[in-house]
Amino acid sequence: MNGADGTSHARAEDHGAYAALGRAGLDRSGQAEAFDAIGDRYDEAFPHKEGQIAAGVWLAEQLPPGARVLDLACGTGTPTARQLTESGLKVTGVDLSPGMIELARENVPEAEFHTLDIADVESAGLGPFDGAAAFFALLMLPRAEIPVALRMLHGLLRPGAPLVLSMVEADVDNFSIPFLGNTIRVSGYLREDLHRVVTDAGFEIAGEDSYAYAPATTDVPPEIQIFLHCRKRS
Repeated sequence: MNGADGTSHARAEDHGAYAALGRAGLDRSGQAEAFDAIGDRYDEAFPHKEGQIAAGVWLAEQLPPGARVLDLACGTGTPTARQLTESGLKVTGVDLSPGMIELARENVPEAEFHTLDIADVESAGLGPFDGAAAFFALLMLPRAEIPVALRMLHGLLRPGAPLVLSMVEADVDNFSIPFLGNTIRVSGYLREDLHRVVTDAGFEIAGEDSYAYAPATTDVPPEIQIFLHCRKRS
């Protein structure tokens, strides 16, 4: 059942699911600090973002000018927040890293940005949204939290809203890796498992692209990036 604003009454239930994890279950120690230290070196290490740009084009094509879009884990704001803003959409970006949010505000002054943990996005009252992008946002969460985050996104979106998301294909859970001179923790799924988690959260997968990606640095190993074009099931 949907509320008057087009969002699902399951939102309160999803917030309860995050609350049930407890702050102790949301250990982000080191994650924000790592990306604060990395700063704009992130874009230098990942200069070619064809998959992300193509998924952003698909998202923009699904929405009318002026539609509200959430950019989850927006990073420096490039390319996605800038791309969607230039497409005439109203972009709200969130990221755990204050340093990344500072860069995003400089790079895309037309958009709105907030320093927020993904677990606090719903309670911040930013929605509802007409669409969303979550590029490598779920990658930074332990697997136990990923279905909760997807249900939270489902609750923030209007019925039928498009969602684009990306993950690195890997069978790992909250695994520590060296990353541009820092240490971060990442999770991933094999492709079929990712499909299952996304569809179980209430999304239809409308399309998929994958890319073999080699970052422009030897500090980060090559990876397979998966981009899903999704739509919220009403």
